[in-house]
Amino acid sequence: MTERISLRQLDYFVAAAETGTMTAAAGHLHVSQSAVSLAIAELERQMGVQLVLRHKAKGLTLTAAGRRLLPEARALLARSDEVRADMLEAGRAPAGRLVIGCFTTIAPFLLPDLLEDFHAAYPEVTLDFVEDSQVVLQELLLEGRCEVAVLYDVDIQPGISHETLYATKPHVLLAPDHPLARRKSVRLADLADHDMIMLDVPPSYRYFSQVLATAGVTPRIRHRTVSFEMVRSLVARGVGYSLLIQHPVVDVSYEGRTVAIRPIRDRLDPMPVVLGWPTGARLTRRATVFARFCHRYLADRSIA
Repeated sequence: MTERISLRQLDYFVAAAETGTMTAAAGHLHVSQSAVSLAIAELERQMGVQLVLRHKAKGLTLTAAGRRLLPEARALLARSDEVRADMLEAGRAPAGRLVIGCFTTIAPFLLPDLLEDFHAAYPEVTLDFVEDSQVVLQELLLEGRCEVAVLYDVDIQPGISHETLYATKPHVLLAPDHPLARRKSVRLADLADHDMIMLDVPPSYRYFSQVLATAGVTPRIRHRTVSFEMVRSLVARGVGYSLLIQHPVVDVSYEGRTVAIRPIRDRLDPMPVVLGWPTGARLTRRATVFARFCHRYLADRSIA
């Protein structure tokens, strides 16, 4: 049977490579210098290559084989730490504080139910949230100020990994007396001669402009606003139409004026809603459980 190397041997080799001497490695590991030297010598014997060059006055340097082994050894040691941590947590329910991010227009439609149901399932986890734009939420992820975030699959930055939770499509928002409101559905080209109220929370402006551009339409923007409800209020007063993705249960504005929702007749690609996290980050058990919960909770939201 093939003789296997041990994690202890790799640990001693990495310590020696990083500290530059057997003595320093021994001090770091709280073992004798001979233990470090013997472990590395045994590792070299098992691998059949020399890993370090020993210098009496200058410590040690890595050979080509040693330089090749070093990142692999670090990765194996890191993985062993992860396995140990997972096993220590396996018998315990997830607990502690978890901060999640959510795109500002998605939050009121998703978070209230999600917070309540997740708390019922995992009462030991304190779930807090941050609402903001796509750009800011990704910055918060990379800075470690939130662990995961619910985003649209638009303008995802390098360094952010993500997986789809569900998909949706935009619709047209009109005043009831708007000439296009008499139709059961609206073609994008029909919007070209009408004023638009643009929701301008990044990346909404660019996304909705691109949607209209698929039909050769340049939006005739009358007003821009970062407020979802301001959009609905202006549309309800007949100031212009708008494109939105989220659809409140009640089709009235804050002022109590009715708004008309019409599907878009053009063929559009669905807009995925995703859960994002920093690439390469090891998620806590709380975040992992939350991700699984989101997939189950949102499984029936995707459009056909």
